Amino acid sequence: MNVDELVRDSLREQAAEQPPLEPGFAERVLTLRRRRRTRTFATVAAATAAVVAVAVAVPLLDSGKDEVRFATEMNKSDIIAHPDQSPPRDLIAAGDVALAAWYTSADVRTSKDTAVRQRTYRILDQKSGKYVKDTRWSMVAVAPGTRTAAVLEKELPARRIGLLDLLTGEVERWIPVDRGAAGVEFSSDGTRLVATTYSKNPDLLSRVDYDSDGDGKKNDFESDRSTSYRTGFYVVDVDSGKNDWNEVAPDHGDERGTLNPRQDFAFSGDGKLVRAGLSTEPYDQYYDLKGDKVDKPADEKYLTWSVEARLSPDGRLAAGGFAGGARTTASEILDPYTGKRLHKIRGQQLLAWVDNKRLIAWDITAGDSEFHNALVLVTIGSDKTLPLSGARKGSDGAAGRWTPLFATR
Repeated sequence: MNVDELVRDSLREQAAEQPPLEPGFAERVLTLRRRRRTRTFATVAAATAAVVAVAVAVPLLDSGKDEVRFATEMNKSDIIAHPDQSPPRDLIAAGDVALAAWYTSADVRTSKDTAVRQRTYRILDQKSGKYVKDTRWSMVAVAPGTRTAAVLEKELPARRIGLLDLLTGEVERWIPVDRGAAGVEFSSDGTRLVATTYSKNPDLLSRVDYDSDGDGKKNDFESDRSTSYRTGFYVVDVDSGKNDWNEVAPDHGDERGTLNPRQDFAFSGDGKLVRAGLSTEPYDQYYDLKGDKVDKPADEKYLTWSVEARLSPDGRLAAGGFAGGARTTASEILDPYTGKRLHKIRGQQLLAWVDNKRLIAWDITAGDSEFHNALVLVTIGSDKTLPLSGARKGSDGAAGRWTPLFATR
């Protein structure tokens, strides 16, 4: 047996003797193959150090051969922009936030009188750093760290939730759910999912005999806004797959017309509650994790579901809506506890906080169509914007539209 073989055997023996790392050592959301792989690397690294200390000058062969490289880590630039791309083809990021996926929507006819509003996703491929079309999924939510996505298959409501590895593009594990889920969202720490359940597909459409979208044509398809098929939500532990369902039946006496056909649940900022939007005041309804209605948390009192950015990382600022009419390029930054406007900032719609001073927003060029908006980086206290993507195309609210999904990288 030569020296190289002795080193390799020693590594195997040392690794086998190492105790497993404590749970929670890595980000718990990465509890699929990547976390197991990461732990193996950490254990072998400790064993390698011990062997090298004994063998002195014997080098570790094949070092780095199996190292996992993620696109969001290989490029550590503060700003990764592609202002010439719309929709984006290559990774876009600012600070710790990355554009993790984006989707387009189209109405797909299922019969003479019915259709379904279907999403087509392009998800960040962590090998190439490009957005890759994946037609397998009806819904996608990307976890913090952009290593894993929760996915639902095309047929909704779905009876299982997939955990998709963004490096391999394969589902690592399926989590079965007894009641059909049609929406999924991660908690801010990535350890849990809230899955919204429906008795019917909330994206179903029915034929109407009038011009509903203003394109000059009759016989359009619309969703039924008089009925909500939402039944409740699961809280799912990502690590174990354990899940608990809570019934939240629509109150058709008080809430008729205030729920959109698809009105999914999401976690509050601290993950202690779930929330869902309403089309009228108070615009958000909060629930405890057993499904009972509760008041809004003090720091989320002035947030609304239509403004995606919500609270700054330090919790001291809240993203508000337009600071003017529909064609304005200004939004508000509020005191989360009082609702007082603290800043007026560029941006047609605030999408995600990059840090406590900067946000990603939709914005339009002065004088251009309100539908020709691009992703930009805006900064509190500055009138300047930094383009991150090209402008969306089209002359109305549907053509050329793509919707971004953000996650920490």
